[in-house]
Amino acid sequence: MSNATKRNGDQGAQAPVIQMRDVNKWFGNFHVLKDINLDVARGERIVICGPSGSGKSTLIRCINRLEIHESGTIIVDGIELTRNMKHIHKVRRQTGMVFQDFNLFPHMTILENLIFAPMWVHRIPRNRAEKIARQYLERVRIPDQAGKYPGQLSGGQQQRAAIARSLCMNPRIMLFDEPTSALDPEMIKEVLDVMVELAREGMTMICVTHEMGFARTVADRVVFMDSGEIVEQADPETFFSGARYDRTHLFLKQIL
Repeated sequence: MSNATKRNGDQGAQAPVIQMRDVNKWFGNFHVLKDINLDVARGERIVICGPSGSGKSTLIRCINRLEIHESGTIIVDGIELTRNMKHIHKVRRQTGMVFQDFNLFPHMTILENLIFAPMWVHRIPRNRAEKIARQYLERVRIPDQAGKYPGQLSGGQQQRAAIARSLCMNPRIMLFDEPTSALDPEMIKEVLDVMVELAREGMTMICVTHEMGFARTVADRVVFMDSGEIVEQADPETFFSGARYDRTHLFLKQIL
């Protein structure tokens, strides 16, 4: 039983906040996701790992419809993701996404990056949006960078700004797509520290990463993917000390 399941046990049985059933995705002739089945409990922290090209990023991009799955079912907080744009917008409003390359608008200051979506999507007045943005910049420990442009910040600072931007939308779920892969080694810890804090506050998180130390510390469950399939999933202690499959052992041997 995962820590998230234990945390939610006192509240009675709850439907998973994310449900994926027999999900398939192709890029042309390349079958990138093969019959994916995955449930994520509210408040659960999932780390997805695996070799390059295994479908990890595509999986989480399907959860907020940045990629369209061809078959199967994805339900996020009770909303099924179909071609219905109203459903897609509802899911995106409650699902934050942090990319490996930050995706900040280079022509806007950090503060302007943070207030843009709350003002236009949630119709929050500018003074209220700025107050929220500054609170989150304080939370990710870069309040003094509000007036600077992304190009004036280090990679670690930009990624923390990207996390703050997502938090300004008050998401129920956070998706991280290899958030430290574009960073220099000395900048990785400052980003992981922010993510650890979010995890400890009970945020539902799915993180694609090769940072196995983060997985050991934070994850309720580690999911290993290879060739578009979920090969193995377990709590961190079991995953790292008692993985069942040869593909998992080979991956761990190469990465640890």
